[in-house]
Amino acid sequence: MRLQQSNIKMRHWITIISLLLAVQLQASSINILTTASATKNANIGVLVKRLSTGEVVDGYRSTNLIPPASTMKLFTTATALEQLGSDYHIPTYLKYTGTIEQSVLHGDLYIVGQGDPTLGGNHWGSTNFLYQWSKAIRQAGITRIDGSVIGDVSYYDGDAISPGWLYEDMGNYYAPGIFALAYMDNTTNILLRSGAIGSVATVIRTIPEIPGLQFENHIRCTEINYDGAYVHGLPYQNCRYLTGSIPSNHGSFGVKGDIPNPALLLAQHLTNHLRHEGIEVRDSAKYIAEDDRKAKTLLYTHYSDSLGAIVVATNQHSINLNAEMLFRNLGAQRGLPCTIHNASEVVKQFWHNRGVDIFTARILDGCGLAPQNGLSADNFVNLLTYMARSREHTSFMQSLPVSGQSGTLKGFLAKTELDGKVHAKSGTIKGTKNYAGYIELPDGDKLVFAILVNSGSGTNKQIQHAIEQYLLDVYRHCK
Repeated sequence: MRLQQSNIKMRHWITIISLLLAVQLQASSINILTTASATKNANIGVLVKRLSTGEVVDGYRSTNLIPPASTMKLFTTATALEQLGSDYHIPTYLKYTGTIEQSVLHGDLYIVGQGDPTLGGNHWGSTNFLYQWSKAIRQAGITRIDGSVIGDVSYYDGDAISPGWLYEDMGNYYAPGIFALAYMDNTTNILLRSGAIGSVATVIRTIPEIPGLQFENHIRCTEINYDGAYVHGLPYQNCRYLTGSIPSNHGSFGVKGDIPNPALLLAQHLTNHLRHEGIEVRDSAKYIAEDDRKAKTLLYTHYSDSLGAIVVATNQHSINLNAEMLFRNLGAQRGLPCTIHNASEVVKQFWHNRGVDIFTARILDGCGLAPQNGLSADNFVNLLTYMARSREHTSFMQSLPVSGQSGTLKGFLAKTELDGKVHAKSGTIKGTKNYAGYIELPDGDKLVFAILVNSGSGTNKQIQHAIEQYLLDVYRHCK
């Protein structure tokens, strides 16, 4: 009996010692973030769990709401995959009003957007789809249009930019207006001629050319060796304010900005293409932002690449346009036109129904550009745990960049023990570095983690280094 009691006491003390050692390991790991000069005064939220058991490996203020930056895209893309499936294709409709008589359309041709971000985009080929459209129009027996080609963006409401976005971002390529019709990534390349130090750069042209676009240009040529220029402007307005600086004596230099009205530009390009193909169009191209309620006949349906492919591009390259359009499309479940508020409520309700409660979270957009967004490390780990067992797991995993190898993680943990072993999404704003994803362990298990660091005092590179050291320390304790 005494021997049995002694054995029980021994096991009891062994358990206590093991727990104390585990606490020491966790404390030593999290201290890397809480004591590093770049992160010690930051708002930090951390959670690391074993995927197989749900055991908490490490945690620190894991329920704090912190701006997620681009890690927000994990919720947007996961919701889209779960609700629509990776094989879903987003439609764009060609419709017409009036009648077709003796090869003449007595009415208007409408391009009706439903939120496809791929039309003419760099990741999806070129504008070859215009040939498909002109072929379909000719096959419908039309050789003349006694009206206009009209870009219809009424599927979304009038909030072409999130109310949470900062003015300094609006008009730049990474914060374009969000319309139900996207075209050429809603991005234009502004070609400048760089001159002597102190001179104002000259605007040469834009690619694509945007009819009527004007510039208030104050870009200076300086001693810098990088792109320090900014583009400011609002959707639909055909004037862009250029500030900042570019390298001097550099010849031509490209600066990316947004397309103020992609629906109108697409309608103009289709009009020009039809005329080139011998199909007359009487009137100039137009666009409508509100449904004109006219009776329309479907002529042709264009389908995007698969949703799975769109999600891969979105997360690998952190494309804000794609994420925003997928996010807005989710709002259609609560009524049309699609709104930001409805999209946010759909995302919150969907994950609440699956045990990932984010009703206390702040979701103002789908890409993470709004600094008022707020999610916790706990939210992300719960999402990632769910997606690890989802029927869409393969597509979701393929979309995550791999440490040291691909996408936005190509320089993260490169040439370390974790090179190629971390599948995660990053999020970066000045002073903010976030990562959420999976770490492969030698025994075949995975760690699910989220690290959110906001308002760090160091540079983004210094914050990244502290996070890398933290993850390496956790990995060494768990492998």
